[in-house]
Amino acid sequence: MHALVIGGTGMLTDVSLWLVQEGYHVSVIARRRARMKQLIDRAGQMASITPLLVDYRDQETLCSSIFQTIRENGTFDLIIAWVHTDGKQALPTVIEKNSGHPGPWRLFHVLGSRADPTEAKQELCLPAACLYRQVQLGFVAEEHGLRWLTHQEISGGVIDAIRRDVPFHLVGTLEGR
Repeated sequence: MHALVIGGTGMLTDVSLWLVQEGYHVSVIARRRARMKQLIDRAGQMASITPLLVDYRDQETLCSSIFQTIRENGTFDLIIAWVHTDGKQALPTVIEKNSGHPGPWRLFHVLGSRADPTEAKQELCLPAACLYRQVQLGFVAEEHGLRWLTHQEISGGVIDAIRRDVPFHLVGTLEGR
């Protein structure tokens, strides 16, 4: 099983580590070498992680990196994607490169609190074999107002979404924003 995590050394670090524990070979896209090293160190020497040190806004390098990891490890059975709006072309590129997958595969698209889930899906050209899922990140309501989710809460919510495998999963709340 091969998984791709875009943003897997930041707020999705624990998702990357969990996927390794679940038996996936995990390709991780990240810009920062130091964060990638921290992830690999936490995973341990025997972990199946392929580091893809690339800025996903650089289409040429992204295409090359995705092509290389697919050639070495096979197409992706699972993609978890946290992509900022300034890198909107990254996800369509990854989807297109994974179009050779021989059967159904799952894409968990992580969205910020301001994203419109319907619009986000409409912007993508999804192949029939892609089981598209959305994970929207909200806030945590506390006594004195709202706060952002922690990295652990975000990762926990994404892992929960993967386990539940439902079309839409909200982490936290969007009430009161």
